[in-house]
Amino acid sequence: MLGKIFPEAKDIPSDITAPNFIPNVEELAATNPDLVIQWADRGHDLVGPIVNAGLTALLISYGTEEKTKQYQVMVATAMGKPGRAEMINGWRDQVAAEMAAKSKDIRAERKPKVLYLGRALESLTASGDKGNYNAFYINLVGATSASANVEGQGTTISPEQIAEWNPDVILLNSFEAKLGLERVYDDPILSLTKAAQEKRVYKMPLGGYRWDPPNQESPLSWMWLANLMHPDIFQYDLRGEMKKAYKTLYDYDLTDKDIDGILWIGMQGEATNYAQFKAK
Repeated sequence: MLGKIFPEAKDIPSDITAPNFIPNVEELAATNPDLVIQWADRGHDLVGPIVNAGLTALLISYGTEEKTKQYQVMVATAMGKPGRAEMINGWRDQVAAEMAAKSKDIRAERKPKVLYLGRALESLTASGDKGNYNAFYINLVGATSASANVEGQGTTISPEQIAEWNPDVILLNSFEAKLGLERVYDDPILSLTKAAQEKRVYKMPLGGYRWDPPNQESPLSWMWLANLMHPDIFQYDLRGEMKKAYKTLYDYDLTDKDIDGILWIGMQGEATNYAQFKAK
């Protein structure tokens, strides 16, 4: 979708970093950047070469809603457009406050147990609640994280562990392009979970950016999940909200076909409660 909104993005060189975000200083310097944005908390090897080459670096941290708003302010300020961050973060705060108010009285026994799988093809991974953005919005919409007690982030887990948790809902990441619902439905163990039996396995949407991690489109991700978890409480017009947001964020007019692709309607349109997202 990003390449459709900004076709020139397809031509951006991708060889300016090695695996794990370590910069290729020669290739990076050749782009003559005014500013290099890099991770702040993943070690000196990611930052030192940039600074030593005399380039200006802006360092961002990651993982919570507050950090998300902070780095959006930093980047917008660096670009000379602080008002954009103020507007986008105001939208985030408004939606989050609205959701929190509606979900605060949901009884514990009515909160679905949700498992987000950060990886699911070559291995299965999940994260604990601490510093986990997925847990943030799972809780925000009136659900609970099935992997809340896992130690650390991106921890490898087994199908047997998932069977023991027996989640009501399984969310598949949008990072693995070849990952589909069959990963759960065709697995001899995962297919026995309540989520699989009740057809509540969903792949996270993929828009201008992935909807699983924090980004400029996050409120849309929250709306999507809220409508799925508690359709009796949340009735967002998601397609309408997406069209408004994409016009504001990207000055782009989303088509119904675009929305169908972002939401994977073709793959998961028959999943439980998913018909609400189809074009009327």
